[in-house]
Amino acid sequence: MKQIFKVQNVKCGGCANTLITKLKDRFGEIDVNLEVMPREISLDIDDAKIPSLKEALKSLGYPPADESFGFVEDTSMKAKSFVSCAVGKFEVAKGK
Repeated sequence: MKQIFKVQNVKCGGCANTLITKLKDRFGEIDVNLEVMPREISLDIDDAKIPSLKEALKSLGYPPADESFGFVEDTSMKAKSFVSCAVGKFEVAKGK
């Protein structure tokens, strides 16, 4: 079933590219909406896989918007998102 998740720290097409490419093998096709705040991803996902998706999002630095974290964890995820964004921009520039 198609579901929509609001995510934190997604700022640009580089971030979107990272989400699309890094999550595709585990979760299939993902659409990223950069027109709304907080940003949204949508995908066909079974409810049983949602906890795994949320962990994958956090590991990339793009946690679900409905979760809150302490200062250290929040800062760590923002740093991860900057790296993920840079990787996404680099891959777009290379044509991947």
